[in-house]
Amino acid sequence: MLDIWNQMSWIARGVVIILGLLSIYSITVMIERMIAFGKAKKQSLLFARQVTTFLKQDNIAGAIAESKKYKDSHLARVVAAGLYEFQYEINAGTVNMAGHDVVEAGKRAIEREALMVTADFKRGIGGLATIATTAPFIGLFGTVIGIIHSFEGISKGGGGNLASVSGGIAEALWTTALGLFVAIPAVWMFNHFMNKLERFQVEMSNSASELLDYFVKKQGASRAS
Repeated sequence: MLDIWNQMSWIARGVVIILGLLSIYSITVMIERMIAFGKAKKQSLLFARQVTTFLKQDNIAGAIAESKKYKDSHLARVVAAGLYEFQYEINAGTVNMAGHDVVEAGKRAIEREALMVTADFKRGIGGLATIATTAPFIGLFGTVIGIIHSFEGISKGGGGNLASVSGGIAEALWTTALGLFVAIPAVWMFNHFMNKLERFQVEMSNSASELLDYFVKKQGASRAS
């Protein structure tokens, strides 16, 4: 490999360096997102058990306090946003006001937080998609440079013997292989993260629906009294 590197043109070396940097960035994003998604899943499972108990006891303040313990949980963030809004409406005395829909206010708060959570989860994933689509073309550019290098060897050597073209061919093959090596894991992990994100969005949607049902019951009971 060192011999191939020494025989490469500066342009091909630049291609290798760029692909190396893209690979390092890609691996960094993969590790960071895997940790973030793992924490979100683990903490959300724990939070779901706890918050159900608080809501059955109509302890909204306790549920909000519990959500603060799970800062990496997507469910905690979404549920807390709705509970904050509902508690504010209760404290402001607007639950029994005619024409004021407390449930709709809670729904909007939940939707806003869900959008922010989704944006946080997508951080860095777009970079993986870009690397997955561009790395093969960067490698292909190195391939073209390697082929040009081979033809230059032929023209200088005055013939088509193996020694005159081997350096350029090796250069072309290595840059092609490196481009695919960078792109393939990025594609796999991008699809993996997007599938996880879709599951998280379903979980947030289900939790939001259950929380809104709770708000409807509370609002109805408050107006009836």
